[in-house]
Amino acid sequence: MNSFGAGTLAGAGSLHCATCGYAVALHEDDRVPACPGCGGERFERSSIFVENTLAEPWTMREIDPPGWLGGAREALPGEGLHLAFEDDETVRVVALEEGWTRVGRSLAAHLRFDDPTVSRRHALVHHAADGVRILDDRSLNGVWVNGERTEWHELEDGDEIAIGRFRLYVLSPSGSVAGPRDGADLAPSAR
Repeated sequence: MNSFGAGTLAGAGSLHCATCGYAVALHEDDRVPACPGCGGERFERSSIFVENTLAEPWTMREIDPPGWLGGAREALPGEGLHLAFEDDETVRVVALEEGWTRVGRSLAAHLRFDDPTVSRRHALVHHAADGVRILDDRSLNGVWVNGERTEWHELEDGDEIAIGRFRLYVLSPSGSVAGPRDGADLAPSAR
């Protein structure tokens, strides 16, 4: 694996896979991982001034739900909405509190992933009486719900959320997201 010095210029720590275009942002001493998009190991520096010139940019590939998902749903601790994910071969289940949940690499994130494929401020989850929504917080690799990139999406039980190399699953013991669906929208500009 290669190691790149990040420098101090904006975008200096941003790299993209030379094969599929998957982007990573690294700190100065981080090691370049294998590409989560295609498994490649050749990365090039990205520029904030030049558009990615790959013929086909990285897209979400279809992945089967993990085998642990059913057991995680059965073991949910009480009522409420949860996010379940696997990290270093350990299944983690996090209860979503009402209000905003910050997801990212930052130390200020409520749900923190210390991984170069996750932006410092990657996503926001808003849990209110009228439903649960996820918003992309200007992340480098985007937020993907059920295989489609989205700026914001109203979440339902069983939805798969991709944030960097991590796959999070929305789980509720009752099989539905709390709150009536009354057509209320949270526009992306309401961030």
